[in-house]
Formats: sequence, structure tokens, C-alpha cells
Amino acid sequence: MKVRKFAITDASFERSPGQDGDIFAANVIDQRHGGPITIGFGRYAPNQVLEETMMVNDVMIVLEGKLSVTSHGSTVTAGSGEIVHMPKGETVIIHSHEQGAVTAYVTYPHWQEARDDAT
Repeated sequence: MKVRKFAITDASFERSPGQDGDIFAANVIDQRHGGPITIGFGRYAPNQVLEETMMVNDVMIVLEGKLSVTSHGSTVTAGSGEIVHMPKGETVIIHSHEQGAVTAYVTYPHWQEARDDAT
């Protein structure tokens, strides 16, 4: 793999798997590119909720807006420039606030492969 740079304009967003809300993901690097991690962007419309048991280790960087992540009765809220780590196996509820959110993410291993292996 060579050194590359990505902008949100490079992303092709698709609805996040397994939900029907206005939450979208766009991988820019994944298993198809030969690397060990997935890198991408996320887009959350205002006041969306996503409950997920993490099948991968996920690092989410908030680029715009604000998100809250709840697990085991504890909530962290992250805004622009802040990072949330969601470990594999953790059940989380992600809630976007009234302004929605744009994120970047890194997962290990690839979230699409982990999802496909579970089905």
C-alpha cells in the first residue's frame, strides 16, 4: 500500500447495515485494499439512535457535531476533535444530537468481514 490522503468528498456513503435510520458509513480503505484496518467516514442526521454490539474494535473521531455513546449505564459525549473508543464485544447506544454529526472511523479487524462472519 502507498501513502494516501482522503477527504469526505472521496467517500461514497451507504446506509449503515442493519438499521433504517439516517446513519451512513463510507469506507475509504478496507479489506479490498489489502490493509489490516478499515478507515472511513460516518454521517449521522440529527437525533438518530444506533444500538450495536461491537464486532470489532472501533475508534470514532468526531469531525463535526456531537454524539453520545452509552454503555453499561455510563455515557460519554464527544464533540468536534474528540475521539471515542468502542472495544470489541461492547454493546453501545450511539445517539446524535440536534445538529447531527460527521465522524471518521478506524476499525480492527474489518467491520464488513466481521459482520459477514457473524451471519
